[in-house]
Amino acid sequence: MTVSSSVKKVTRSISREAERVLWARAGGRCEFDGCNRLLYKSPITQEKVNISEKAHIYSFSMSGPRGRGPFSKDAAGLNDADNLMLVCHDCHKKIDQDKRGERYPADLLLKWKNEHEKRILIVGDIAPSKKSHVLLYGANIGNEVSKLQPAAANDALFPDWYPAEERPTVLSMSWEEKDKADAYWQTEAHNLRTNFSRQVRPLIDQADPLHFSIFALAPIPLLILLGTLLTDKIPAQIYQLHREPIQTWRWLSAPSTFFFRTKRPKSSFHRPVLVISLSDSIDYGRVTAVLGNSVSIWELTIDNPHNDFLRSKDQLSLFRKTARSVIAEIGAAHRKAADLSIFPAMPVACSVEFGRVRMPKVDIPWTLFDQNNERGGFIPALKIGAQDE
Repeated sequence: MTVSSSVKKVTRSISREAERVLWARAGGRCEFDGCNRLLYKSPITQEKVNISEKAHIYSFSMSGPRGRGPFSKDAAGLNDADNLMLVCHDCHKKIDQDKRGERYPADLLLKWKNEHEKRILIVGDIAPSKKSHVLLYGANIGNEVSKLQPAAANDALFPDWYPAEERPTVLSMSWEEKDKADAYWQTEAHNLRTNFSRQVRPLIDQADPLHFSIFALAPIPLLILLGTLLTDKIPAQIYQLHREPIQTWRWLSAPSTFFFRTKRPKSSFHRPVLVISLSDSIDYGRVTAVLGNSVSIWELTIDNPHNDFLRSKDQLSLFRKTARSVIAEIGAAHRKAADLSIFPAMPVACSVEFGRVRMPKVDIPWTLFDQNNERGGFIPALKIGAQDE
Protein backbone atom coordinates (compact mmCIF):
# COMPACT_ATOMS: atom_id res chain seq x y z
CA MET A 1 0.00 0.00 0.00
CA THR A 2 1.40 3.40 -0.96
CA VAL A 3 1.39 6.40 1.29
CA SER A 4 -1.01 8.24 -1.03
CA SER A 5 -3.59 5.41 -1.01
CA SER A 6 -3.31 5.23 2.79
CA VAL A 7 -4.00 8.95 3.09
CA LYS A 8 -7.16 8.64 1.04
CA LYS A 9 -8.59 6.03 3.44
CA VAL A 10 -7.82 7.95 6.64
CA THR A 11 -10.18 10.74 7.69
CA ARG A 12 -10.29 13.03 10.72
CA SER A 13 -13.21 11.05 12.11
CA ILE A 14 -12.34 9.60 15.53
CA SER A 15 -14.07 6.36 16.47
CA ARG A 16 -16.37 6.17 19.49
CA GLU A 17 -14.08 3.49 20.93
CA ALA A 18 -10.98 5.73 20.71
CA GLU A 19 -12.93 8.60 22.26
CA ARG A 20 -14.12 6.43 25.16
CA VAL A 21 -10.56 5.20 25.82
CA LEU A 22 -9.21 8.76 25.73
CA TRP A 23 -11.88 10.06 28.12
CA ALA A 24 -11.23 7.21 30.55
CA ARG A 25 -7.46 7.68 30.51
CA ALA A 26 -7.73 11.47 30.94
CA GLY A 27 -10.27 11.20 33.74
CA GLY A 28 -12.45 13.77 32.00
CA ARG A 29 -9.84 16.51 32.48
CA CYS A 30 -7.69 18.60 30.15
CA GLU A 31 -4.32 16.91 29.59
CA PHE A 32 -2.42 20.11 28.77
CA ASP A 33 0.26 20.54 31.45
CA GLY A 34 -0.95 22.69 34.34
CA CYS A 35 -4.58 22.99 33.16
CA ASN A 36 -6.44 19.89 34.45
CA ARG A 37 -9.82 21.57 33.75
CA LEU A 38 -12.94 19.44 34.14
CA LEU A 39 -14.41 18.87 30.68
CA TYR A 40 -17.84 17.46 31.50
CA LYS A 41 -19.41 20.54 33.10
CA SER A 42 -19.46 24.28 32.61
CA PRO A 43 -16.97 26.10 34.87
CA ILE A 44 -19.49 28.95 35.18
CA THR A 45 -22.96 27.39 35.46
CA GLN A 46 -21.78 23.92 36.60
CA GLU A 47 -24.22 22.42 34.06
CA LYS A 48 -23.34 19.06 32.53
CA VAL A 49 -21.86 19.80 29.13
CA ASN A 50 -19.05 18.37 26.99
CA ILE A 51 -16.45 21.11 26.54
CA SER A 52 -13.68 18.75 25.42
CA GLU A 53 -11.70 18.77 22.20
CA LYS A 54 -9.27 16.20 20.83
CA ALA A 55 -5.84 17.37 19.73
CA HIS A 56 -3.54 15.32 17.53
CA ILE A 57 -0.03 14.92 18.90
CA TYR A 58 1.55 13.88 15.61
CA SER A 59 -0.23 16.01 13.04
CA PHE A 60 -3.07 14.65 10.95
CA SER A 61 -1.97 16.77 8.02
CA MET A 62 1.19 15.76 6.17
CA SER A 63 2.35 19.38 6.44
CA GLY A 64 1.30 19.79 10.08
CA PRO A 65 3.62 21.54 12.58
CA ARG A 66 4.75 18.32 14.34
CA GLY A 67 4.75 16.10 11.28
CA ARG A 68 3.47 12.54 11.25
CA GLY A 69 6.49 10.98 12.94
CA PRO A 70 5.95 7.20 13.25
CA PHE A 71 2.76 7.50 11.17
CA SER A 72 4.48 8.91 8.09
CA LYS A 73 4.30 5.57 6.30
CA ASP A 74 1.12 4.24 7.85
CA ALA A 75 -1.43 6.86 8.88
CA ALA A 76 -3.90 4.35 10.29
CA GLY A 77 -2.99 5.09 13.94
CA LEU A 78 -3.25 8.87 13.76
CA ASN A 79 -6.74 8.86 15.28
CA ASP A 80 -6.02 6.29 17.99
CA ALA A 81 -6.15 7.31 21.67
CA ASP A 82 -2.36 6.99 21.89
CA ASN A 83 -1.95 9.93 19.48
CA LEU A 84 -4.68 12.13 20.94
CA MET A 85 -4.85 14.52 23.89
CA LEU A 86 -8.14 15.39 25.55
CA VAL A 87 -8.02 19.16 25.97
CA CYS A 88 -10.18 22.21 26.54
CA HIS A 89 -10.72 24.77 23.79
CA ASP A 90 -8.19 27.26 25.17
CA CYS A 91 -5.38 24.70 25.38
CA HIS A 92 -6.21 23.29 21.94
CA LYS A 93 -5.90 26.80 20.58
CA LYS A 94 -2.47 27.21 22.21
CA ILE A 95 -1.25 24.01 20.56
CA ASP A 96 -2.61 24.98 17.12
CA GLN A 97 -1.05 28.46 17.28
CA ASP A 98 2.41 26.85 17.42
CA LYS A 99 2.67 26.73 13.63
CA ARG A 100 6.22 25.32 13.60
CA GLY A 101 5.83 22.80 16.40
CA GLU A 102 8.75 24.36 18.30
CA ARG A 103 7.04 25.38 21.55
CA TYR A 104 4.90 22.24 21.77
CA PRO A 105 6.79 19.49 19.94
CA ALA A 106 5.34 15.98 19.80
CA ASP A 107 7.69 14.52 22.42
CA LEU A 108 6.66 17.22 24.94
CA LEU A 109 2.94 16.65 24.32
CA LEU A 110 3.43 12.89 24.68
CA LYS A 111 5.27 13.46 27.97
CA TRP A 112 2.41 15.61 29.32
CA LYS A 113 -0.20 13.10 28.16
CA ASN A 114 1.61 10.14 29.75
CA GLU A 115 2.20 11.99 33.04
CA HIS A 116 -1.45 13.07 33.24
CA GLU A 117 -2.79 9.60 32.49
CA LYS A 118 -0.39 7.99 34.94
CA ARG A 119 -1.62 10.36 37.65
CA ILE A 120 -5.25 9.53 36.87
CA LEU A 121 -4.40 5.82 37.08
CA ILE A 122 -2.69 6.25 40.47
CA VAL A 123 -5.62 8.24 41.83
CA GLY A 124 -8.08 5.64 40.59
CA ASP A 125 -6.18 2.91 42.41
CA ILE A 126 -6.56 4.60 45.81
CA ALA A 127 -9.00 2.65 47.99
CA PRO A 128 -12.36 4.34 48.77
CA SER A 129 -11.44 4.18 52.46
CA LYS A 130 -8.61 6.64 51.80
CA LYS A 131 -10.88 9.67 51.51
CA SER A 132 -9.68 12.60 53.61
CA HIS A 133 -11.34 15.93 54.42
CA VAL A 134 -8.93 18.70 53.40
CA LEU A 135 -8.86 21.47 56.00
CA LEU A 136 -7.26 24.86 55.24
CA TYR A 137 -6.57 27.43 57.94
CA GLY A 138 -4.74 30.70 57.39
CA ALA A 139 -4.29 33.87 59.45
CA ASN A 140 -2.16 37.00 59.03
CA ILE A 141 1.39 36.59 60.33
CA GLY A 142 2.88 39.99 61.11
CA ASN A 143 2.61 41.97 57.87
CA GLU A 144 2.25 38.83 55.75
CA VAL A 145 -1.19 37.67 54.62
CA SER A 146 -1.54 33.90 54.65
CA LYS A 147 -2.38 32.39 51.27
CA LEU A 148 -3.17 28.69 50.94
CA GLN A 149 -3.64 27.07 47.54
CA PRO A 150 -6.14 24.16 47.46
CA ALA A 151 -4.46 22.62 44.40
CA ALA A 152 -1.09 22.43 46.17
CA ALA A 153 -2.74 20.88 49.20
CA ASN A 154 -4.57 18.27 47.12
CA ASP A 155 -1.33 17.40 45.33
CA ALA A 156 0.36 16.63 48.67
CA LEU A 157 -2.29 14.01 49.53
CA PHE A 158 -1.57 11.59 46.69
CA PRO A 159 -1.05 8.67 46.61
CA ASP A 160 -1.87 8.01 50.28
CA TRP A 161 -5.17 9.93 50.36
CA TYR A 162 -7.58 11.74 48.10
CA PRO A 163 -9.95 14.65 48.86
CA ALA A 164 -13.34 13.63 50.24
CA GLU A 165 -14.95 16.69 48.62
CA GLU A 166 -14.28 18.75 45.52
CA ARG A 167 -13.68 21.86 47.63
CA PRO A 168 -11.72 21.99 50.90
CA THR A 169 -13.07 23.19 54.23
CA VAL A 170 -11.70 26.70 54.85
CA LEU A 171 -11.58 28.02 58.42
CA SER A 172 -9.89 31.34 57.66
CA MET A 173 -11.43 34.78 57.71
CA SER A 174 -10.38 37.88 55.77
CA TRP A 175 -9.61 41.09 57.65
CA GLU A 176 -6.86 43.67 57.95
CA GLU A 177 -5.89 43.47 61.64
CA LYS A 178 -2.34 42.31 62.44
CA ASP A 179 -1.05 40.16 65.28
CA LYS A 180 0.45 43.09 67.19
CA ALA A 181 -3.04 44.07 68.37
CA ASP A 182 -4.67 42.41 71.38
CA ALA A 183 -8.00 42.36 69.53
CA TYR A 184 -6.42 40.25 66.80
CA TRP A 185 -5.92 37.25 69.06
CA GLN A 186 -9.36 37.25 70.61
CA THR A 187 -11.12 37.77 67.30
CA GLU A 188 -9.09 35.12 65.45
CA ALA A 189 -9.55 32.62 68.30
CA HIS A 190 -13.31 33.23 68.39
CA ASN A 191 -13.53 32.89 64.61
CA LEU A 192 -11.53 29.66 64.62
CA ARG A 193 -13.65 28.08 67.34
CA THR A 194 -16.89 29.20 65.65
CA ASN A 195 -15.92 27.97 62.18
CA PHE A 196 -14.63 24.70 63.59
CA SER A 197 -17.95 24.05 65.35
CA ARG A 198 -19.94 25.03 62.28
CA GLN A 199 -17.93 23.30 59.54
CA VAL A 200 -15.76 20.58 61.06
CA ARG A 201 -17.86 19.28 63.92
CA PRO A 202 -20.63 17.99 61.58
CA LEU A 203 -18.02 16.10 59.56
CA ILE A 204 -16.69 14.52 62.75
CA ASP A 205 -20.21 13.56 63.82
CA GLN A 206 -20.84 11.90 60.43
CA ALA A 207 -17.65 9.85 60.86
CA ASP A 208 -17.66 8.74 57.20
CA PRO A 209 -14.85 9.11 56.42
CA LEU A 210 -13.21 10.22 59.64
CA HIS A 211 -9.85 11.50 58.48
CA PHE A 212 -8.54 15.04 58.02
CA SER A 213 -5.59 16.48 56.11
CA ILE A 214 -4.53 19.76 57.71
CA PHE A 215 -2.78 22.61 55.85
CA ALA A 216 -2.21 25.77 57.85
CA LEU A 217 -0.21 29.01 57.83
CA ALA A 218 -0.83 31.14 60.89
CA PRO A 219 0.84 32.43 64.08
CA ILE A 220 1.89 29.63 66.42
CA PRO A 221 -0.64 30.26 69.22
CA LEU A 222 -3.53 29.95 66.74
CA LEU A 223 -2.05 26.76 65.30
CA ILE A 224 -1.81 25.30 68.79
CA LEU A 225 -5.45 26.26 69.38
CA LEU A 226 -6.43 24.50 66.15
CA GLY A 227 -4.66 21.38 67.42
CA THR A 228 -6.58 21.45 70.70
CA LEU A 229 -9.84 21.60 68.76
CA LEU A 230 -8.87 18.61 66.63
CA THR A 231 -7.44 16.55 69.54
CA ASP A 232 -5.47 13.38 68.96
CA LYS A 233 -8.67 11.31 68.99
CA ILE A 234 -9.50 12.40 65.44
CA PRO A 235 -7.40 10.69 62.72
CA ALA A 236 -5.48 13.43 60.92
CA GLN A 237 -2.33 14.10 58.94
CA ILE A 238 -0.72 17.48 59.53
CA TYR A 239 1.34 18.84 56.61
CA GLN A 240 4.35 21.15 56.61
CA LEU A 241 5.26 23.63 53.86
CA HIS A 242 8.86 22.97 52.76
CA ARG A 243 10.74 25.69 50.91
CA GLU A 244 13.92 23.78 50.03
CA PRO A 245 14.96 22.31 47.65
CA ILE A 246 11.59 23.23 46.10
CA GLN A 247 8.43 24.61 47.69
CA THR A 248 6.09 21.73 48.43
CA TRP A 249 3.66 20.40 51.05
CA ARG A 250 4.75 16.83 50.36
CA TRP A 251 6.67 15.10 53.14
CA LEU A 252 10.35 14.49 52.36
CA SER A 253 12.83 11.84 53.47
CA ALA A 254 13.89 11.69 57.12
CA PRO A 255 17.46 12.42 58.29
CA SER A 256 19.51 9.33 59.15
CA THR A 257 19.74 10.32 62.83
CA PHE A 258 17.53 12.75 64.65
CA PHE A 259 16.29 13.36 68.19
CA PHE A 260 14.81 16.04 70.44
CA ARG A 261 16.40 17.26 73.69
CA THR A 262 14.66 18.14 76.94
CA LYS A 263 16.39 20.62 79.24
CA ARG A 264 15.06 20.69 82.81
CA PRO A 265 15.30 23.48 85.43
CA LYS A 266 17.37 23.06 88.57
CA SER A 267 14.24 23.38 90.71
CA SER A 268 10.47 23.34 90.27
CA PHE A 269 9.68 25.87 93.01
CA HIS A 270 8.75 28.72 90.67
CA ARG A 271 6.25 29.41 87.94
CA PRO A 272 6.66 26.78 85.17
CA VAL A 273 7.71 27.91 81.69
CA LEU A 274 8.15 25.76 78.59
CA VAL A 275 10.45 27.15 75.91
CA ILE A 276 10.22 25.37 72.55
CA SER A 277 13.35 26.16 70.54
CA LEU A 278 13.02 24.28 67.26
CA SER A 279 12.80 26.69 64.32
CA ASP A 280 14.93 29.21 66.25
CA SER A 281 16.80 29.45 69.56
CA ILE A 282 15.02 31.34 72.33
CA ASP A 283 17.30 33.00 74.84
CA TYR A 284 16.01 32.68 78.42
CA GLY A 285 16.54 36.42 78.87
CA ARG A 286 13.62 37.00 76.50
CA VAL A 287 11.45 35.00 78.91
CA THR A 288 12.58 36.70 82.11
CA ALA A 289 12.14 40.09 80.42
CA VAL A 290 8.42 39.28 80.35
CA LEU A 291 7.87 37.16 83.47
CA GLY A 292 10.72 38.13 85.77
CA ASN A 293 13.38 35.87 87.25
CA SER A 294 11.13 33.75 89.48
CA VAL A 295 10.49 31.10 86.84
CA SER A 296 11.42 27.44 86.34
CA ILE A 297 12.31 27.12 82.66
CA TRP A 298 11.97 23.83 80.79
CA GLU A 299 13.10 23.62 77.19
CA LEU A 300 12.30 21.32 74.27
CA THR A 301 14.90 21.76 71.54
CA ILE A 302 17.24 20.17 68.98
CA ASP A 303 20.99 20.43 68.42
CA ASN A 304 20.76 23.11 65.73
CA PRO A 305 17.42 24.95 65.71
CA HIS A 306 16.50 26.30 62.26
CA ASN A 307 13.34 26.89 60.27
CA ASP A 308 13.64 23.97 57.84
CA PHE A 309 14.60 21.07 60.11
CA LEU A 310 11.22 19.29 59.92
CA ARG A 311 11.35 17.08 56.82
CA SER A 312 9.44 13.89 57.50
CA LYS A 313 6.39 12.37 59.14
CA ASP A 314 8.73 10.30 61.33
CA GLN A 315 10.21 13.46 62.83
CA LEU A 316 6.73 14.81 63.49
CA SER A 317 5.72 11.57 65.18
CA LEU A 318 8.80 11.71 67.39
CA PHE A 319 7.99 15.32 68.29
CA ARG A 320 4.46 14.38 69.27
CA LYS A 321 5.70 11.65 71.63
CA THR A 322 8.41 13.89 73.13
CA ALA A 323 6.04 16.82 73.62
CA ARG A 324 3.47 14.69 75.42
CA SER A 325 6.19 13.31 77.70
CA VAL A 326 7.51 16.80 78.54
CA ILE A 327 4.02 18.16 79.26
CA ALA A 328 3.30 15.23 81.59
CA GLU A 329 6.64 15.70 83.37
CA ILE A 330 5.99 19.42 83.90
CA GLY A 331 2.52 18.65 85.20
CA ALA A 332 3.89 16.19 87.73
CA ALA A 333 6.56 18.65 88.91
CA HIS A 334 4.22 21.67 89.14
CA ARG A 335 0.89 20.22 90.26
CA LYS A 336 -0.16 23.38 92.10
CA ALA A 337 0.79 25.82 89.34
CA ALA A 338 -1.94 28.13 88.05
CA ASP A 339 -0.79 27.74 84.46
CA LEU A 340 2.07 26.78 82.15
CA SER A 341 3.59 29.67 80.18
CA ILE A 342 4.68 28.54 76.70
CA PHE A 343 7.20 30.46 74.55
CA PRO A 344 7.26 28.68 71.16
CA ALA A 345 9.43 28.82 68.05
CA MET A 346 8.44 25.80 65.99
CA PRO A 347 7.15 24.77 62.55
CA VAL A 348 3.49 24.75 61.56
CA ALA A 349 3.03 20.98 61.79
CA CYS A 350 4.67 20.80 65.23
CA SER A 351 2.46 23.64 66.46
CA VAL A 352 -0.75 21.87 65.48
CA GLU A 353 0.47 18.55 66.87
CA PHE A 354 1.48 20.23 70.12
CA GLY A 355 -2.11 21.33 70.58
CA ARG A 356 -3.42 17.88 69.68
CA VAL A 357 -1.49 16.16 72.48
CA ARG A 358 -3.02 18.40 75.15
CA MET A 359 -5.16 16.46 77.63
CA PRO A 360 -7.81 18.89 78.98
CA LYS A 361 -8.73 16.80 82.02
CA VAL A 362 -5.11 16.34 83.09
CA ASP A 363 -2.99 19.29 81.95
CA ILE A 364 -2.92 22.64 83.75
CA PRO A 365 -4.07 25.69 81.72
CA TRP A 366 -1.68 27.10 79.11
CA THR A 367 -0.75 30.73 78.46
CA LEU A 368 0.64 31.01 74.94
CA PHE A 369 3.11 33.78 74.09
CA ASP A 370 3.99 35.06 70.63
CA GLN A 371 7.08 36.87 69.41
CA ASN A 372 6.13 40.29 68.04
CA ASN A 373 8.96 42.43 66.71
CA GLU A 374 6.85 45.60 66.55
CA ARG A 375 6.18 45.32 70.30
CA GLY A 376 9.77 44.44 71.14
CA GLY A 377 9.52 40.81 72.21
CA PHE A 378 7.12 38.13 73.39
CA ILE A 379 3.55 39.13 74.20
CA PRO A 380 0.76 37.08 75.81
CA ALA A 381 -1.51 35.90 73.01
CA LEU A 382 -3.99 33.22 74.05
CA LYS A 383 -5.04 31.23 77.10
CA ILE A 384 -6.11 27.62 76.75
CA GLY A 385 -7.64 26.09 79.83
CA ALA A 386 -10.66 24.57 81.52
CA GLN A 387 -12.98 27.43 80.57
CA ASP A 388 -12.27 26.85 76.86
CA GLU A 389 -12.44 23.07 76.76
